[in-house]
Amino acid sequence: MRTVLQVPMTSTLRANALKTAKKSGFSSLQEVIRLFLTKFAANHLTVSIQETTIPLSPQAEKRYMKIDQDFKNNKNVYTAKDINDLIKQLNAS
Repeated sequence: MRTVLQVPMTSTLRANALKTAKKSGFSSLQEVIRLFLTKFAANHLTVSIQETTIPLSPQAEKRYMKIDQDFKNNKNVYTAKDINDLIKQLNAS
């Protein structure tokens, strides 16, 4: 007996997933999902999500190092005494 699994997604996600599936040698998204679910159901698959880091440019690295150093030295750090003072400082920027 067969059943149909419907997965709502954006057309952009579907297009990007199909492109990646084809690059990986799959003929369709259904084939990818069928393989994934077969392995997942048999506990033969470990799933983990890792975020890709994007290295900073040398200029950005220098900028953020200066900001970090300023913060450690309590330089260019502002404190608001109440919400009105905070709003005033934010609007002054």
